[in-house]
Amino acid sequence: MALADSVARINELNINDIELSRIGVWPLPGRLAVLALAAIIIIGGGYYFFVKDLYKKFDFEVRKERELFTQFERKQFQASNLDAYRAQLIEMEETFGALLKQLPKDTEVPGLLEDIDEYGRGAGLTINKVALLKERVGEFYVELPIRIEVEGGYHEFGAFVSGIAGMPRIVTLHNFNIVGNRGDKGLLKMTISAKTYRYKNQGEEG
Repeated sequence: MALADSVARINELNINDIELSRIGVWPLPGRLAVLALAAIIIIGGGYYFFVKDLYKKFDFEVRKERELFTQFERKQFQASNLDAYRAQLIEMEETFGALLKQLPKDTEVPGLLEDIDEYGRGAGLTINKVALLKERVGEFYVELPIRIEVEGGYHEFGAFVSGIAGMPRIVTLHNFNIVGNRGDKGLLKMTISAKTYRYKNQGEEG
């Protein structure tokens, strides 16, 4: 009967008549409802101000852990392949050394120009010019431009270029220009900009 009376009082209660200062004499269900509301507010506020930040921190730490694990896997892979990397480095050094040996030294450049001249004459060409131009000093090597001017036919030009490409020294060919010879309709003139390279001596400025 007491519970029914309490429920009836709550139903008859006007919210405008509620006085918080008299909460001690409120019906038990009303006090319980206020306590429940207060508990919800406290728990919600605690979550918003404390627990939510903890979740964010937790998510950050989880992502950081994944990144560290990925770095660990990568470094572990590198460590397991360290011997292979060392062998590859030795092979690269040997290859680089072999390439350096193909670069002519100062004393070998005149002989290189003579070899180009001989390849041209051997191919049946008339050599008008094989001249070394001004050097270009790079960071690790010196570039030696060579101007080549020859006369002959297409087949002779092909044999000449193939001969230069097969030389033991590094020689690259650029800017081919072929025109007809006005004096002889059967001959052609070819101009080539060739480049070779030599060691960069200490003290040479780049």
